Amino acid sequence: MVKGKRKIVLIVHDVRSAHNVGSLLRTADGLGAECVYFTGYTPYPEAPNDERLPHIRTRTTNQIHKTALGAENTIKWQHETDIYTLLNQLKKHGFLVVALEQSPASIGINAFNPPERVALVVGNEVQGLSLEVLKQVDKIVEIPMLGKKESLNVAVAAGIALYHLRYQV
Repeated sequence: MVKGKRKIVLIVHDVRSAHNVGSLLRTADGLGAECVYFTGYTPYPEAPNDERLPHIRTRTTNQIHKTALGAENTIKWQHETDIYTLLNQLKKHGFLVVALEQSPASIGINAFNPPERVALVVGNEVQGLSLEVLKQVDKIVEIPMLGKKESLNVAVAAGIALYHLRYQV
């Protein structure tokens, strides 16, 4: 059962790995996200009226399925070509847009109290989110790191953040 009435959407921007995409779909489904949006060059499963070449559609969908394990069919998702238009639309619908990124402007996710409508943006596995995208979000949160490594895999980090957004009172 999903706690509370919080509406959560996930935006996956410029993530390269189809396996990370599959994991993100599965995690978002498990934590009750309303929708997953794929933007930039993020791979996405086959869609109706998909204009990609058939062999690219099939290969990408098969790679995503390896880690999504069917979540690509159980959670609402869509591909959006322009992240900036998407962010503006979500804001107009009352969503607070929150980036998960290490930044001088970020706050620890444990100190973030999410509103009733929140859109979480995650980015590229190595570079993260661009400064242009970060300028368009309402808040930036990060997961405090205690070990020698400075970051987590994008799917793992998104899972931690989605869990916090879902269950934070």
